[in-house]
Amino acid sequence: MKWNRQTVIWVAAVFGAVAFVSLMLALGDREYSFTLGGDEPSSTASAQGAAGGTGPDEVETGDTDPESGLPWVLEDDLPVFAQGTLALIDQGGPFPCDKDGVTFENREGILPDRDRGYYAEYTVLSATSCEGPRGALRIVTGDGGEYYWTEDHYESFERIARRSP
Repeated sequence: MKWNRQTVIWVAAVFGAVAFVSLMLALGDREYSFTLGGDEPSSTASAQGAAGGTGPDEVETGDTDPESGLPWVLEDDLPVFAQGTLALIDQGGPFPCDKDGVTFENREGILPDRDRGYYAEYTVLSATSCEGPRGALRIVTGDGGEYYWTEDHYESFERIARRSP
């Protein structure tokens, strides 16, 4: 199948709609608030437990995860496309790319050293497709419940502080 511009736009729109619906389903009926002007609300959120269930109860973006030594990033501070990928991971797919869920080997050695097969990687699609290069955005998960974010194709990582269920 040859992809023309109109087909690519149509596929991107469908993927965006699916990602948005998945995100809304994952968020459920939680209440959110924001302010216009004045003081910004505090940038804290509950973090899902680290490996072994021993993690901080609250973190702020920029705090350091003591286990990995990586900075924390709040799930709400990730791009909407990354939040949609997290929702897909939570529901077990379906994933847009064949390589989603494959073993991440941690060749760079940035994440904590674990046995082969401990980490899995997932593509975060923004305006690209799975055909050809998948772009630089990835989420890596660990068997112990850890979530990591990279926006520069494994050159650096942040530990994702997930919302409380």
